[in-house]
Amino acid sequence: MSSVVAQPSQTQTAAARDTTKPRPVVAIPNRLKHLLCLEDFEAPARRFLPRPIFGFIEGGVESNSARNGNRAAFDEYDFLPRVLVNTRARQQKTTLFGRTYDLPFGFPPMGGTALAAYRGDLVLAKAAQDLNTVMIQSGAALTKMEDVRAAGSTAWFQAYLPGDPGIITPVVERAQRTGFEVLVLTVDVQVSSNRENNVRTGFSSPLKPSLRLAWDCALRPGWTFGTFGRTLLKHGMPHIENMGFERMPVLGNLDRPRLARDALSWEHVELMRKLWKGKLVLKGVVSPRDVRIARESGVDGIMVSNHGGRQLDHTVAPMRMLPAVAAEAGNMTIMMDSGIRRGTDVLKALALGAHFVFVGRPFLYAATIGGEAGVHHAATLLREEINRNMAMLGINTLAEMTRDLLVPRHGAIPG
Repeated sequence: MSSVVAQPSQTQTAAARDTTKPRPVVAIPNRLKHLLCLEDFEAPARRFLPRPIFGFIEGGVESNSARNGNRAAFDEYDFLPRVLVNTRARQQKTTLFGRTYDLPFGFPPMGGTALAAYRGDLVLAKAAQDLNTVMIQSGAALTKMEDVRAAGSTAWFQAYLPGDPGIITPVVERAQRTGFEVLVLTVDVQVSSNRENNVRTGFSSPLKPSLRLAWDCALRPGWTFGTFGRTLLKHGMPHIENMGFERMPVLGNLDRPRLARDALSWEHVELMRKLWKGKLVLKGVVSPRDVRIARESGVDGIMVSNHGGRQLDHTVAPMRMLPAVAAEAGNMTIMMDSGIRRGTDVLKALALGAHFVFVGRPFLYAATIGGEAGVHHAATLLREEINRNMAMLGINTLAEMTRDLLVPRHGAIPG
């Protein structure tokens, strides 16, 4: 079991850097320097990506209520800062499962990353290692798990698994052999969601050749030649690699196998707990009742998530459930994703009980338009926002970001 520890640095300078260990120097291209926050990466990614691929990343499900609700939840709290506090020792170190990271945010699993960004899974894995933070490879990735683990020592692996021990066992054993220390099981994809936006934009998995797709690609030559064409030339056709069925090309008139995830149950979690020697995390949990069962089943961590608003529409925003989840979690590590875009969002989530957060779409957009340099630039912007906010809140460590520094927007102010 794990708890989070955040200790003040004794070697902190007036510049309030997060760590005394030098970071790799990554030159930021001039074309990215006008991007000032995470949300700024979306517009250039929209211009760069073919419509079906951008629509797949950007969209939610049905009415987009869950996706939009994730952002709205952060507006329900305001800060109650303290003043006249010496905050020159600020740092953002966070310990998860016995390993200390330099940032309180990381990159969640995102399927099709390498379709949007050239070698996207490897870009995120390398950037996470350089930044000393977490990257989780998606089970739906187009890159072999072995390659991602070799590229980034801080990578975890996420699996989509059916209620079938014959598939669960080889996938878990393969991830174990690969050397991952943390296995993440996504539990909120019992069936395929009703992503009408995918139909409207022409996205499918695999992508099916058509005149419409050819036209979309012709309108985006930067992606067509610089991402997909370069991938074909140097590495061949990308394949879905880690799902528990045979490799499947990302382009072709083929039917993707549908795993019977609606049979996945707690007995399969208990099987994975017996098979897996490292830390086990469940992703997609929002109910405190499920948190209690997870704790009793020997799970090490919970990712409070509604899949970025991409599964069941109108699912409650994870931000709203953090206090109740934290109250039921015991010694489990609590993580969260869905809707985080600002340093203020990160700090609010930590105050409500999260130990760590994950930020998805913006970092995929950053990888799409800027590769590793884009990811580093985006991470720097978010890190600096958190650094400034900590100073103005009057805190030096993330452990000091407690509930009493938040006020419900329409609630009473604490004494």
